[in-house]
Amino acid sequence: MFQVRIFTLYPDLFPGPLKEGLYGKALSNKIWDLKIINMRDYSFDKHKTVDDTPFGGGSGMLIKPDIVAKSIDENILPGEKAYYLTPKGKTFDQKIAKKLSGEKVLNLICGHFEGIDQRVIDKREIEELSIGDFILSGGEPAAFVILDSILRLLPGVIGNNNSVIEESFENGLLEYPQYTKPQIWEENKVPDVLLSGDHAKIKDWRLSQSEAITRDRRPDLWQKYKKD
Repeated sequence: MFQVRIFTLYPDLFPGPLKEGLYGKALSNKIWDLKIINMRDYSFDKHKTVDDTPFGGGSGMLIKPDIVAKSIDENILPGEKAYYLTPKGKTFDQKIAKKLSGEKVLNLICGHFEGIDQRVIDKREIEELSIGDFILSGGEPAAFVILDSILRLLPGVIGNNNSVIEESFENGLLEYPQYTKPQIWEENKVPDVLLSGDHAKIKDWRLSQSEAITRDRRPDLWQKYKKD
């Protein structure tokens, strides 16, 4: 069973959509399991204080290292990795999603305010991950994004494994256009090659479309694809 632990100051945000649809069914079938850790429960005073002002000044607050460390030490087993969701982390992508889907445990730490004290990141060897070059009010939305991309890769979650293999980024390219019935919609026809029944031609057409779309929309991916 794939174990997920989410460390957060706002546990009521979970599990939400994670209990619905494919993921809810997979949860019931014990393909994966979710544990929510409220970091406020690991505070050291009756007011459940978790943050303080940063040394050197600044407009925001930081989650204190002792709070994060205590929540981690009491829940994460030796040898397990933890990931802190922050804009300054390594960019999360499909390659990382596939790697993490092969692990037994996923520990995600959701930051808030201006983040968490750097010392706990360093001392507990926490890896930092980012879902993009933008700022969120907290790490919880990022946790949903990362879990969505990982859980769908677990065996048994999605019935048709071929749909996962053929998606964007699996071969370094964006996905080709797709069409369904009706064959003609608002005077627009489905491309003839897709109706030909010639699987080799269809495969070549899809590849050419993926290459063109990637070259136009994501020059960075295109350059990487050509190098590989």
